[in-house]
Amino acid sequence: MSEKSLGARFAAAGAISALLAFAGAGTASAHVSAQPGEAPKGGHATLAFRVPNERPDAGTVAIQVTLPTDTPLSSVRTKPLPGWTASVEKVTLDRPVQVAGAEVTEAVRSITWTARPGTRIDPGEYQEFEASLGTMPTDTDTLVLPTAQTYDSGEVVRWDQPPAPDGSEPEHPAPTLTLVESEDGHSHGGGSHQEDGAAAAGGGSDDTARWLGGAGLVVGALGLGVGAGALLRSRRS
Repeated sequence: MSEKSLGARFAAAGAISALLAFAGAGTASAHVSAQPGEAPKGGHATLAFRVPNERPDAGTVAIQVTLPTDTPLSSVRTKPLPGWTASVEKVTLDRPVQVAGAEVTEAVRSITWTARPGTRIDPGEYQEFEASLGTMPTDTDTLVLPTAQTYDSGEVVRWDQPPAPDGSEPEHPAPTLTLVESEDGHSHGGGSHQEDGAAAAGGGSDDTARWLGGAGLVVGALGLGVGAGALLRSRRS
């Protein structure tokens, strides 16, 4: 095999790898997720529900996040978002539940963000809906947050499937939150210091992920260009 032919094959393989990287990145980000994915047990956390629009001919106009009542959260605060209204639904529990040493008789059932007229998440775009949640349960390691996404076409997509036992991702995965012990090895009650810390940690990890994602796209694009140029030179030779 000539040196030119071998180089062309390597370039083609690089181009294919770049295409697969692009496809994989699109698939991994094409569902509703909670950012960051961790929160302290017994504490508070500020989360951003990241909602991509997956339809080429419709816009997202409503998001409803359902919170568990078997491990209830007694406190929810939403961050104002221009063009959207937020409503919090509370329910009375069938029986009181102990949360971080306090008796809870009422819990938040759901958060709904609704677009005002003229506002929506357009095709090819995403939006983040922020909320502060607490107090996190201490007797579970995972919080599953089923979410319904409504389009202006009338379609409702339900992201409500829990993680699969084998670790694979279901077709419509629900946003999940991993609950961890605090750095000192103990669970704590809610507090503004913990909440601010969680928000800062979330922002840092999210910025890092975005930087790495952008770098990956640049590398992929360069790979495509190099591969295409090598193939053209090979064919001309």
